[in-house]
Amino acid sequence: MSEKFLRATFAGGCFWCIEAAFSQFKTIGPVKPGYCGGETTNPTYNEVCSGQTGHAEAVQLSYDPNSFSYENLLEIFFAIHDPTQLNQQGPDVGSQYRSAIFYHNSTQKSAAESYVNSLTEQNAYDNPIVTEISELSIFYEAEEYHHDYFSKNPSNPYCIFNTLPKMIKAREIFSDMSSLDD
Repeated sequence: MSEKFLRATFAGGCFWCIEAAFSQFKTIGPVKPGYCGGETTNPTYNEVCSGQTGHAEAVQLSYDPNSFSYENLLEIFFAIHDPTQLNQQGPDVGSQYRSAIFYHNSTQKSAAESYVNSLTEQNAYDNPIVTEISELSIFYEAEEYHHDYFSKNPSNPYCIFNTLPKMIKAREIFSDMSSLDD
């Protein structure tokens, strides 16, 4: 990863969906699924799915802030999941599916808090935003079979009904940008 790239980490339901939505932008990458925000060291997918580790399914990505701002990432993140659902996204239920921003530095923390405050002031959602904003302590990369899950399994029913709509929504937000991968 080049020195000009920064990292960002988000959790908003199943990491397959979040990874696929962010991965379609050529100024973002790589996007890696994983686990963070919990207590267990080196958790496995099955352990995280049990809801006992405290971890969230998350993605960590790199981005060039000169081409794609952190605020752009926040805009995509809040558009592709429901930040008002506590420990749930669509059919996925449990604390591992919570909405969370794991900031890497004070600039990201301030930007995330400001963005959430702005959405709240605008009454952007019918219900209160429950997105957790926490400092990233450690990110554990998910098992290899979770990486690029949508591109490897595009006809999986879960992907068709849950992942694809999030990808389409992200593309619509930035349809006028040259940053979309074709």
